[in-house]
Amino acid sequence: MDELPGTKISRRDLLIAGALSATAAAIPPVALAKAQDGAAPPASLPPVKCALTVNAARHELNVDARTSLLDALREHLHLTGTKKGCDHGQCGACTVLLDGRRINSCLTLAVMHEGAQVTTIEGLGNPDRLHPMQAAFVRHDGYQCGYCTPGQVCSAVAVLDEISQGKPSHVTADLTARPMLSVEEIRERMSGNICRCGAYSNIVDAIVEVGSGAAGRAA
Repeated sequence: MDELPGTKISRRDLLIAGALSATAAAIPPVALAKAQDGAAPPASLPPVKCALTVNAARHELNVDARTSLLDALREHLHLTGTKKGCDHGQCGACTVLLDGRRINSCLTLAVMHEGAQVTTIEGLGNPDRLHPMQAAFVRHDGYQCGYCTPGQVCSAVAVLDEISQGKPSHVTADLTARPMLSVEEIRERMSGNICRCGAYSNIVDAIVEVGSGAAGRAA
């Protein structure tokens, strides 16, 4: 290439130098330093002991302190019924019952619940003896792909328990009265559980059936 006027640098050399300068500027200084000194990555944290009672069985785990309850259930106890969906607490696929209350297990650490009672979908029922809610989901075809179903079932069980205890929701009209088992109440309380297949109406029907039966037995 031609040399630039007043210099001995060709246009080609100038373009190469510019490209190298832009690349160097784009790499953070810390990354360059680590690449130069060959520093090894930091060692992993030592495991932490954590005892949980899951589905009526006590388990003593040695886990990384950063392990979520979801990963402890799936990776350490191999209870894979609880699903990992968004891993951000937005889809509800990982819902389990913690001391009787529903919780997104992806949003909490296992070590935070030392001594807690955890119930997963495996603890609600089994193929030989289904939980009434599981059986109702089957009867009403409250699932399609089935990925969200474990979280939906666990959440539905908790919803009926919340209503029976008189806990209001955002759509409860009278906060001083016991909430009614209505479609509006169920839809609001189940809104944190997403079904990408769109089986919502069947899910509501299953919950209404179980809730109506429970109310009849209580009366």
